[in-house]
Amino acid sequence: MEMCEDKVYMKLAIEEAKKAERLGEVPIGAIVVYKGEVIARAHNLRETEQSAVAHAELLAIEEACKKLNTWRLEEAVLYVTLEPCAMCSGAIILSRIQKVVYGATDPKGGCAGTFMNLLQDNRFNHQSEVVQGILADECGTLLTDFFRQLRDKRKALKKLAMEE
Repeated sequence: MEMCEDKVYMKLAIEEAKKAERLGEVPIGAIVVYKGEVIARAHNLRETEQSAVAHAELLAIEEACKKLNTWRLEEAVLYVTLEPCAMCSGAIILSRIQKVVYGATDPKGGCAGTFMNLLQDNRFNHQSEVVQGILADECGTLLTDFFRQLRDKRKALKKLAMEE
């Protein structure tokens, strides 16, 4: 039952990732679920906002805190299409999110079990349950396709510039 529920919520995070992609952003989406209700949705906005901290997870956490009028999200679950980075993992720890469910792993920067595991490090005062690999292929394909198109576009522009 829980796996099925995780897939339903991950599909909502994927919808958010697709919104980011339509804006030319890296397609990462996140949602926060509290007591069975989606209370926050966000997608990556780093380029749009020209902000290094406009990650989907941080924006979703901020929205959830405002909605609940507290910084403690102890009964909340964060769904995100890509494994959280160090910065986002820090925010997850500080906001005391109970559980993190992510799709694609990030071997170069994932801090929820791949590169390192900040979310379950018992040196912190809070640890989150971590579930990985939910709709991983779909989440990973979004990212792979985005970066392939970006590289192709850059190659085409470079070729065009050389022809002039």
